[in-house]
Amino acid sequence: MSIVVSNLQKSFAGTRVLDDVSFDVKSGELVGVLGPSGGGKSTILRIIAGLDTADGGEVWLDGKRVDNLHARDREVGFVFQHYALFRHMTVSDNVGFGLDVRDEPRDKRDARVAHLLDLMGLAGLGDRYPSQLSGGQRQRVALARALAPEPKLLLLDEPFGAVDAKVREELRRWLRKLHDEVHTTSIFVTHDQDEAFSVSDRVIVMQKGRIEQIGTPVQILDHPSTEFVTRFVGDVNVLEGTVKNGHAEVGPLTGPLIDAIPDGPARIVVRSYDLKFWREDPGSATVKRMVPLGDRVRVDALTDQGSPLFAYFPRRSSLLDGIETGCRIHVEITLARAWPA
Repeated sequence: MSIVVSNLQKSFAGTRVLDDVSFDVKSGELVGVLGPSGGGKSTILRIIAGLDTADGGEVWLDGKRVDNLHARDREVGFVFQHYALFRHMTVSDNVGFGLDVRDEPRDKRDARVAHLLDLMGLAGLGDRYPSQLSGGQRQRVALARALAPEPKLLLLDEPFGAVDAKVREELRRWLRKLHDEVHTTSIFVTHDQDEAFSVSDRVIVMQKGRIEQIGTPVQILDHPSTEFVTRFVGDVNVLEGTVKNGHAEVGPLTGPLIDAIPDGPARIVVRSYDLKFWREDPGSATVKRMVPLGDRVRVDALTDQGSPLFAYFPRRSSLLDGIETGCRIHVEITLARAWPA
Protein backbone atom coordinates (compact mmCIF):
# COMPACT_ATOMS: atom_id res chain seq x y z
CA MET A 1 0.00 0.00 0.00
CA SER A 2 1.29 3.46 -0.92
CA ILE A 3 0.45 6.51 1.21
CA VAL A 4 0.04 10.16 0.29
CA VAL A 5 -0.54 12.69 3.07
CA SER A 6 -1.40 16.13 1.75
CA ASN A 7 -1.56 19.43 3.68
CA LEU A 8 -2.73 17.95 7.00
CA GLN A 9 -3.92 20.49 9.58
CA LYS A 10 -4.90 19.70 13.16
CA SER A 11 -5.44 21.74 16.31
CA PHE A 12 -6.33 20.78 19.87
CA ALA A 13 -7.88 23.43 22.15
CA GLY A 14 -6.65 26.19 19.86
CA THR A 15 -3.09 24.84 19.67
CA ARG A 16 -1.86 23.88 16.20
CA VAL A 17 -0.26 20.42 16.36
CA LEU A 18 -0.05 19.77 12.59
CA ASP A 19 0.71 22.63 10.24
CA ASP A 20 0.46 21.84 6.52
CA VAL A 21 2.10 18.39 6.72
CA SER A 22 2.66 16.59 3.40
CA PHE A 23 4.66 13.46 2.54
CA ASP A 24 4.38 10.15 0.71
CA VAL A 25 5.40 6.57 1.49
CA LYS A 26 6.14 4.05 -1.25
CA SER A 27 4.61 0.59 -1.16
CA GLY A 28 6.74 -1.74 0.97
CA GLU A 29 8.74 1.12 2.50
CA LEU A 30 9.46 1.56 6.22
CA VAL A 31 9.51 5.26 7.11
CA GLY A 32 10.47 6.64 10.52
CA VAL A 33 8.94 9.84 11.92
CA LEU A 34 11.47 11.43 14.29
CA GLY A 35 11.21 14.49 16.50
CA PRO A 36 10.91 15.79 20.06
CA SER A 37 7.83 15.04 22.15
CA GLY A 38 4.81 17.17 21.26
CA GLY A 39 5.80 17.55 17.63
CA GLY A 40 2.63 15.96 16.20
CA LYS A 41 4.12 12.58 15.24
CA SER A 42 1.49 10.37 16.90
CA THR A 43 -1.34 12.59 15.64
CA ILE A 44 -0.27 11.84 12.06
CA LEU A 45 -0.55 8.11 12.71
CA ARG A 46 -3.96 8.43 14.33
CA ILE A 47 -5.30 10.44 11.40
CA ILE A 48 -3.95 7.94 8.85
CA ALA A 49 -5.50 5.07 10.86
CA GLY A 50 -8.87 6.82 11.15
CA LEU A 51 -8.63 7.10 14.94
CA ASP A 52 -8.64 10.89 14.70
CA THR A 53 -9.97 13.42 12.20
CA ALA A 54 -7.92 16.17 10.58
CA ASP A 55 -9.14 19.76 10.46
CA GLY A 56 -7.89 19.99 6.90
CA GLY A 57 -5.91 18.10 4.27
CA GLU A 58 -6.20 14.67 2.70
CA VAL A 59 -5.03 11.08 3.24
CA TRP A 60 -4.75 8.74 0.25
CA LEU A 61 -4.08 5.00 0.55
CA ASP A 62 -3.26 3.17 -2.70
CA GLY A 63 -4.65 6.05 -4.74
CA LYS A 64 -7.95 6.15 -2.84
CA ARG A 65 -8.92 9.05 -0.59
CA VAL A 66 -9.87 7.64 2.82
CA ASP A 67 -10.66 10.69 4.97
CA ASN A 68 -14.28 9.63 5.33
CA LEU A 69 -13.63 5.89 5.70
CA HIS A 70 -14.13 4.25 9.08
CA ALA A 71 -10.95 2.92 10.72
CA ARG A 72 -12.05 -0.71 10.25
CA ASP A 73 -12.30 -0.19 6.49
CA ARG A 74 -8.76 1.16 6.00
CA GLU A 75 -6.90 -2.19 6.35
CA VAL A 76 -4.45 -0.64 8.81
CA GLY A 77 -2.69 -2.36 11.71
CA PHE A 78 -1.75 -0.21 14.74
CA VAL A 79 0.87 -1.02 17.40
CA PHE A 80 0.77 1.14 20.54
CA GLN A 81 3.59 1.99 22.95
CA HIS A 82 2.05 0.22 25.94
CA TYR A 83 1.07 -3.07 24.25
CA ALA A 84 -2.72 -2.68 24.89
CA LEU A 85 -3.03 -6.46 25.20
CA PHE A 86 -6.14 -8.09 26.63
CA ARG A 87 -4.97 -9.31 30.05
CA HIS A 88 -7.73 -11.94 30.36
CA MET A 89 -6.81 -13.55 27.02
CA THR A 90 -3.98 -15.95 26.24
CA VAL A 91 -1.24 -14.98 23.81
CA SER A 92 -2.92 -17.01 21.05
CA ASP A 93 -6.30 -15.39 21.68
CA ASN A 94 -4.72 -11.92 21.67
CA VAL A 95 -3.03 -12.58 18.33
CA GLY A 96 -6.19 -14.10 16.85
CA PHE A 97 -8.54 -11.38 18.09
CA GLY A 98 -8.82 -9.54 14.77
CA LEU A 99 -9.41 -12.80 12.94
CA ASP A 100 -12.18 -13.73 15.39
CA VAL A 101 -13.87 -10.38 14.78
CA ARG A 102 -13.86 -11.18 11.07
CA ASP A 103 -15.28 -14.68 11.72
CA GLU A 104 -12.30 -16.30 10.06
CA PRO A 105 -12.68 -20.11 9.77
CA ARG A 106 -11.13 -21.76 12.82
CA ASP A 107 -8.55 -23.80 10.92
CA LYS A 108 -7.30 -20.76 8.96
CA ARG A 109 -7.33 -18.64 12.11
CA ASP A 110 -5.26 -21.18 14.09
CA ALA A 111 -2.79 -21.64 11.23
CA ARG A 112 -2.28 -17.87 10.93
CA VAL A 113 -1.76 -17.48 14.70
CA ALA A 114 0.74 -20.36 14.79
CA HIS A 115 2.65 -18.90 11.84
CA LEU A 116 2.88 -15.47 13.47
CA LEU A 117 3.94 -16.84 16.85
CA ASP A 118 6.72 -18.73 15.11
CA LEU A 119 7.71 -15.65 13.08
CA MET A 120 7.85 -13.54 16.25
CA GLY A 121 9.94 -16.07 18.16
CA LEU A 122 7.00 -16.86 20.46
CA ALA A 123 6.37 -20.49 19.51
CA GLY A 124 5.30 -22.49 22.55
CA LEU A 125 4.02 -19.42 24.42
CA GLY A 126 0.49 -19.37 22.99
CA ASP A 127 -1.16 -20.62 26.20
CA ARG A 128 0.47 -18.01 28.42
CA TYR A 129 -1.13 -14.75 29.54
CA PRO A 130 0.44 -11.29 29.03
CA SER A 131 1.38 -11.08 32.74
CA GLN A 132 3.59 -14.14 32.25
CA LEU A 133 5.67 -12.52 29.50
CA SER A 134 8.61 -10.09 29.47
CA GLY A 135 8.18 -6.58 28.07
CA GLY A 136 9.87 -7.50 24.82
CA GLN A 137 7.66 -10.56 24.40
CA ARG A 138 4.51 -8.53 25.04
CA GLN A 139 5.50 -6.05 22.38
CA ARG A 140 6.02 -8.86 19.88
CA VAL A 141 2.55 -10.22 20.75
CA ALA A 142 1.12 -6.75 20.07
CA LEU A 143 2.86 -6.67 16.70
CA ALA A 144 1.66 -10.18 15.85
CA ARG A 145 -1.91 -9.13 16.70
CA ALA A 146 -1.62 -6.13 14.38
CA LEU A 147 -0.27 -8.31 11.56
CA ALA A 148 -2.78 -11.15 11.96
CA PRO A 149 -5.54 -9.65 9.74
CA GLU A 150 -2.84 -9.06 7.06
CA PRO A 151 -3.12 -5.26 6.97
CA LYS A 152 -1.78 -3.42 3.95
CA LEU A 153 -0.34 -0.75 6.24
CA LEU A 154 1.32 -1.06 9.65
CA LEU A 155 1.57 1.96 11.98
CA LEU A 156 3.84 1.79 15.04
CA ASP A 157 3.61 4.51 17.70
CA GLU A 158 6.82 4.41 19.77
CA PRO A 159 6.39 0.65 20.12
CA PHE A 160 9.55 0.12 22.15
CA GLY A 161 9.13 2.99 24.60
CA ALA A 162 8.02 0.74 27.46
CA VAL A 163 11.03 -1.62 27.43
CA ASP A 164 14.59 -1.20 28.71
CA ALA A 165 17.53 -0.11 26.55
CA LYS A 166 18.97 -3.58 25.94
CA VAL A 167 15.61 -5.00 24.85
CA ARG A 168 14.98 -1.94 22.66
CA GLU A 169 18.19 -2.62 20.75
CA GLU A 170 17.23 -6.25 20.19
CA LEU A 171 13.70 -5.30 19.07
CA ARG A 172 15.07 -2.77 16.58
CA ARG A 173 17.12 -5.42 14.82
CA TRP A 174 14.23 -7.83 14.98
CA LEU A 175 11.74 -5.32 13.52
CA ARG A 176 14.04 -4.49 10.60
CA LYS A 177 14.51 -8.21 9.88
CA LEU A 178 10.75 -8.79 10.13
CA HIS A 179 10.02 -5.94 7.72
CA ASP A 180 12.49 -7.34 5.19
CA GLU A 181 10.57 -10.63 5.34
CA VAL A 182 6.94 -9.43 5.21
CA HIS A 183 7.37 -6.14 3.27
CA THR A 184 4.33 -4.47 4.83
CA THR A 185 4.31 -0.72 4.24
CA SER A 186 5.08 0.77 7.65
CA ILE A 187 5.34 4.11 9.45
CA PHE A 188 7.31 4.09 12.68
CA VAL A 189 7.11 6.97 15.19
CA THR A 190 9.94 7.56 17.66
CA HIS A 191 11.90 10.30 19.41
CA ASP A 192 14.97 8.03 19.58
CA GLN A 193 17.45 8.87 16.82
CA ASP A 194 19.30 5.54 16.92
CA GLU A 195 15.96 3.78 16.60
CA ALA A 196 14.88 5.84 13.59
CA PHE A 197 18.18 5.49 11.74
CA SER A 198 18.71 1.78 12.41
CA VAL A 199 15.19 0.72 11.33
CA SER A 200 13.97 3.13 8.64
CA ASP A 201 14.46 3.34 4.88
CA ARG A 202 13.71 7.07 5.08
CA VAL A 203 13.24 9.44 8.01
CA ILE A 204 10.85 12.38 8.42
CA VAL A 205 12.17 14.91 10.96
CA MET A 206 9.44 17.00 12.61
CA GLN A 207 9.31 19.94 14.98
CA LYS A 208 6.25 21.76 16.33
CA GLY A 209 3.87 20.21 13.82
CA ARG A 210 5.97 20.93 10.75
CA ILE A 211 8.28 18.77 8.64
CA GLU A 212 11.87 19.97 8.77
CA GLN A 213 13.42 17.40 6.42
CA ILE A 214 12.75 14.07 4.70
CA GLY A 215 15.60 11.82 3.59
CA THR A 216 17.59 8.66 4.11
CA PRO A 217 19.46 8.33 7.42
CA VAL A 218 22.72 9.24 5.64
CA GLN A 219 21.15 12.31 4.02
CA ILE A 220 19.73 13.48 7.35
CA LEU A 221 23.06 13.02 9.16
CA ASP A 222 25.41 14.34 6.49
CA HIS A 223 23.24 16.96 4.78
CA PRO A 224 20.81 18.49 7.31
CA SER A 225 18.71 21.13 5.58
CA THR A 226 17.85 23.35 8.57
CA GLU A 227 19.53 24.54 11.74
CA PHE A 228 17.06 22.53 13.82
CA VAL A 229 17.98 19.26 12.07
CA THR A 230 21.68 20.07 12.37
CA ARG A 231 21.37 20.59 16.12
CA PHE A 232 18.78 17.89 16.84
CA VAL A 233 20.35 14.96 15.00
CA GLY A 234 23.50 13.42 16.39
CA ASP A 235 25.86 14.68 19.10
CA VAL A 236 26.84 18.27 18.37
CA ASN A 237 28.72 21.15 19.93
CA VAL A 238 27.03 24.53 19.43
CA LEU A 239 29.46 27.44 19.80
CA GLU A 240 29.31 31.19 19.38
CA GLY A 241 31.87 32.37 16.86
CA THR A 242 32.38 34.01 13.50
CA VAL A 243 32.63 33.02 9.86
CA LYS A 244 35.53 34.34 7.80
CA ASN A 245 36.55 33.31 4.29
CA GLY A 246 34.73 29.97 4.42
CA HIS A 247 36.07 29.01 7.82
CA ALA A 248 34.51 28.87 11.27
CA GLU A 249 36.40 30.67 14.04
CA VAL A 250 35.83 30.17 17.77
CA GLY A 251 38.55 32.10 19.59
CA PRO A 252 41.84 30.57 18.40
CA LEU A 253 40.05 27.50 17.00
CA THR A 254 39.33 27.38 13.29
CA GLY A 255 37.95 24.81 10.87
CA PRO A 256 36.55 24.51 7.34
CA LEU A 257 32.82 24.95 6.72
CA ILE A 258 30.73 22.44 4.77
CA ASP A 259 28.46 25.16 3.36
CA ALA A 260 29.62 28.71 2.81
CA ILE A 261 27.67 31.53 4.44
CA PRO A 262 28.40 35.29 4.55
CA ASP A 263 31.17 36.45 6.89
CA GLY A 264 30.08 37.63 10.32
CA PRO A 265 28.88 36.43 13.74
CA ALA A 266 27.48 32.90 13.64
CA ARG A 267 26.46 29.85 15.60
CA ILE A 268 29.05 27.22 14.86
CA VAL A 269 27.81 23.61 14.96
CA VAL A 270 30.45 20.86 15.18
CA ARG A 271 29.60 17.17 15.41
CA SER A 272 31.44 15.30 18.15
CA TYR A 273 33.29 13.17 15.57
CA ASP A 274 34.51 16.30 13.75
CA LEU A 275 36.72 17.29 16.69
CA LYS A 276 40.24 16.05 17.45
CA PHE A 277 41.85 16.31 20.90
CA TRP A 278 45.42 15.51 21.86
CA ARG A 279 47.50 16.32 24.91
CA GLU A 280 49.64 19.39 24.42
CA ASP A 281 51.12 22.15 26.56
CA PRO A 282 50.19 24.93 26.61
CA GLY A 283 47.22 23.82 24.44
CA SER A 284 43.97 25.68 23.93
CA ALA A 285 41.60 23.87 26.34
CA THR A 286 41.44 21.95 29.61
CA VAL A 287 39.88 18.49 30.08
CA LYS A 288 37.14 18.75 32.70
CA ARG A 289 35.78 15.21 32.75
CA MET A 290 36.24 11.79 31.14
CA VAL A 291 33.20 9.50 31.07
CA PRO A 292 33.56 5.81 30.07
CA LEU A 293 30.50 4.68 28.08
CA GLY A 294 30.96 1.03 27.19
CA ASP A 295 33.25 0.91 24.19
CA ARG A 296 33.59 4.71 24.04
CA VAL A 297 34.89 7.50 26.23
CA ARG A 298 33.33 10.96 26.29
CA VAL A 299 35.85 13.74 26.90
CA ASP A 300 34.43 17.05 28.16
CA ALA A 301 36.68 20.07 27.82
CA LEU A 302 36.58 23.85 28.25
CA THR A 303 38.41 26.25 25.94
CA ASP A 304 40.35 29.17 27.36
CA GLN A 305 37.57 31.43 26.05
CA GLY A 306 34.98 29.51 28.10
CA SER A 307 33.40 27.42 25.33
CA PRO A 308 32.44 23.87 26.44
CA LEU A 309 33.32 21.05 24.04
CA PHE A 310 32.87 17.30 24.00
CA ALA A 311 34.01 14.47 21.76
CA TYR A 312 33.85 10.67 21.79
CA PHE A 313 36.78 8.33 21.28
CA PRO A 314 37.08 4.53 21.09
CA ARG A 315 37.97 3.34 24.57
CA ARG A 316 41.33 1.86 23.55
CA SER A 317 42.17 4.53 20.99
CA SER A 318 45.72 5.87 20.85
CA LEU A 319 44.10 9.32 20.62
CA LEU A 320 43.40 9.06 24.37
CA ASP A 321 47.06 8.51 25.26
CA GLY A 322 48.03 10.94 28.00
CA ILE A 323 44.58 12.58 28.15
CA GLU A 324 43.20 12.80 31.69
CA THR A 325 41.06 15.10 33.79
CA GLY A 326 42.80 18.43 34.33
CA CYS A 327 45.32 18.11 31.52
CA ARG A 328 45.81 20.62 28.72
CA ILE A 329 44.86 19.64 25.17
CA HIS A 330 45.04 20.96 21.64
CA VAL A 331 41.68 21.08 19.80
CA GLU A 332 41.23 20.78 16.04
CA ILE A 333 37.94 21.35 14.22
CA THR A 334 38.00 19.13 11.12
CA LEU A 335 34.58 20.17 9.77
CA ALA A 336 31.80 22.53 10.84
CA ARG A 337 28.49 24.06 9.88
CA ALA A 338 27.46 27.61 10.64
CA TRP A 339 24.24 29.59 10.85
CA PRO A 340 24.10 33.40 11.00
CA ALA A 341 23.70 34.58 14.60
